[in-house]
Amino acid sequence: MSTPFDPEEPTRRSALEPTHVLRRRQPGSLADLLRQVQEKERDLDEGYEVVAVPGAEDAAPPWVAEDDTQELPPVAEGDARPVPRDRPAAKGPAHGRSTFFRNTALGAAAVVAALGGFSAALLLTWDRDTDDAARTPPPAAASSAPPASVPAPPGADPDGPGTLREGDRGPAVSDLQERLLRIPDVYEQGAPSGVYDATLTAAVARFQLWYGIRGDETGVYGNDTRTDLESRTAPGGPPGA
Repeated sequence: MSTPFDPEEPTRRSALEPTHVLRRRQPGSLADLLRQVQEKERDLDEGYEVVAVPGAEDAAPPWVAEDDTQELPPVAEGDARPVPRDRPAAKGPAHGRSTFFRNTALGAAAVVAALGGFSAALLLTWDRDTDDAARTPPPAAASSAPPASVPAPPGADPDGPGTLREGDRGPAVSDLQERLLRIPDVYEQGAPSGVYDATLTAAVARFQLWYGIRGDETGVYGNDTRTDLESRTAPGGPPGA
């Protein structure tokens, strides 16, 4: 959008003129300035004079007491360079030997202390092992020896009383055969003959395997096999199948 035209002319002002102009200093200007400063100092010095204070040469400064002053020892003509007081004079070979002996003694003491500490550690470890061995009772003599087998009483059966095995005869064998005939597919070709033969042994082993009986020998009619078979063939027991 354009600005509207102003019929009045702006007031004319005079141009600004510079009051100071900076220019590069000439090479000789610095020397001139230094000379002017020296001349001013010289004019200041000419306006004063040096006056001696009476008695100032004999009087000592107030911060120095008379007792603090001391005379220096005379210097020998042959040695113009005095020995500093803080630095000890050079020592002879005796001082070197004493230093060597002292260092040797310190090293030997350190070695002895290290050996003593190592020996004490060994003694403590040995005492601890001895105490542990004393607290642990020795194993009983009977435990190292093999356990003695207890002989079975004469006439006892390892599978329990009334155990039947191959070679037995009698009515107990016939009862076993009749019960196995009531179990399907266990004693199919058998007959209640009253003789514990190989066929009956195989049937008992088959019954033990199928029904998971593990307390008796394989093919032996023991207590575990008898209990399981009687429970399955009882009048009110579970069916044999």
